[in-house]
Amino acid sequence: MTQNLISLDGVFAVPPLSRAPGKSRAIDFEESSRIVRHIAKGGITRFIYGGNAFLYHLTLDEYEQLLAWQAAIKEDGLWFIPSAGPSYGRLMDQAKLLRRFAVPCVMTLPCGDPRDAAGLEVGLREFAHAADTRLMLYLKAETNMGADLMAGLDTVAQLVDEGICIAIKYAVVREDPSQDRYLDQLLKRVERRKVISGIGERPAINHLRQWGLPGFTTGSGCLAPALSGAVFSACRAGDYAEAERVRSRFLDLEDLRDAWGPARVLHHALELAGVATTGPIPPFVSELSPEQKKRIQPVAQELLAQQQELVAGD
Repeated sequence: MTQNLISLDGVFAVPPLSRAPGKSRAIDFEESSRIVRHIAKGGITRFIYGGNAFLYHLTLDEYEQLLAWQAAIKEDGLWFIPSAGPSYGRLMDQAKLLRRFAVPCVMTLPCGDPRDAAGLEVGLREFAHAADTRLMLYLKAETNMGADLMAGLDTVAQLVDEGICIAIKYAVVREDPSQDRYLDQLLKRVERRKVISGIGERPAINHLRQWGLPGFTTGSGCLAPALSGAVFSACRAGDYAEAERVRSRFLDLEDLRDAWGPARVLHHALELAGVATTGPIPPFVSELSPEQKKRIQPVAQELLAQQQELVAGD
């Protein structure tokens, strides 16, 4: 396995997992495959399964089923990056399954439990060795790598230098993404080609234009992948006015996601737009109300319709 296993150029989808109705809320892999096919048809072929799929709350049996499904549906050109963690014990339990399925890259979910930079370095190194994999580190808050922020970034850099970490999903939300000392300090330690913008379309243009990041992740783009691809293509062409114009189509749905929970809204938006039956949301997250779903439906349908107009125009 090489240190250059993954290129971050382009767009990575972060989709939900469908669930079957009933008390067990079993993962519905047939409907989840429909989501994958919809996204791939829209031009996005790389998938990260993390928070939008509620991987924080999967049982080990479900995790094994997820890895088996991803191995079975993987085709030429499709990449699947599952998440693991967030606790050390959970990582080590999942490592056995990841090694068995020979998963080449795993995203580590951010830990909110007692931690510090030195301890995380030891634990992440042990996990990567046990799973025989490389890591994508998920930085969702400045303190994810411990309270000493600069020590945490030094640990990230050390793991990158050793080839244990090959990518970083940067998802620290800023009111103004152009002002970000933490990202600046990260990019002084790690090559920017190894850092992907990880908060969807809202900050993506700034992250690509000002900070020189190679790509971005998308949740709402699971509904309209061709539009996400159009945002990226416009940025790569230096046509930032066009990128802003296309991105504006996502903002109504993004506003609802910010208001009611990004994963909850995306989970139901795909079903309400007719992409796939996503079913119930698993605990520890609650369902949206009928009134909230009623507000989401026309927004999701309009976004999908705008993508269909773009595709038809091509």
